[in-house]
Amino acid sequence: PRKLSLHLRRYCLLLHFRCSIAMTELPWIEIARGYIGIREDKSAKTNPVIEKWLHKMPSFKGASRAWWNDDETPWCGLFAGYCLGVTGRHVVKEWYRAKSWESAKEMTKLSDPAYGCIVTFTRDGGGHVGFVVGNNQSGKLMVLGGNQGDAVSIAPFELSRVTGYYWPSFADGRKSIPSSFRYDLPLINSTAKVSTNEA
Repeated sequence: PRKLSLHLRRYCLLLHFRCSIAMTELPWIEIARGYIGIREDKSAKTNPVIEKWLHKMPSFKGASRAWWNDDETPWCGLFAGYCLGVTGRHVVKEWYRAKSWESAKEMTKLSDPAYGCIVTFTRDGGGHVGFVVGNNQSGKLMVLGGNQGDAVSIAPFELSRVTGYYWPSFADGRKSIPSSFRYDLPLINSTAKVSTNEA
């Protein structure tokens, strides 16, 4: 019947629309994925890519300038801040302190992890910050971040270490929230060791 056909077409259009959204990568995650494998230079030199991120940070509204110029200083906050800043999202003033991401009023605090959200962790002597990109088969949180094994990587983390989930606002201060489908985290098959220290 014609009525059924019309409903079917509308349903197919809606399904196509949702799939198109789901396949659209978040800008800051797309940037972050492009740096997977970047690691610290263990010689006396500094990785020029990490050095470039450091020099870029003061150009983001409200972000502090780094007083160091090496890749030996913990740089998880640098990586998160750079990926957010170059894609038009808010960067906290003290981006170099992982704990600063937890207290930023400009962020929207989430009760559950959403794909692409900022996640903060506790660790001995400090904290860690990265982006949620999924779960693994053991239920560990898969996190895309910098300074994970001295490199940009996707690594599994224990949920017990999580101190908060946050959605980044726009650089002009406008709040933002994740689309509902972002809470359906993709399953990532991983046999990597659970991250325990990102110093």
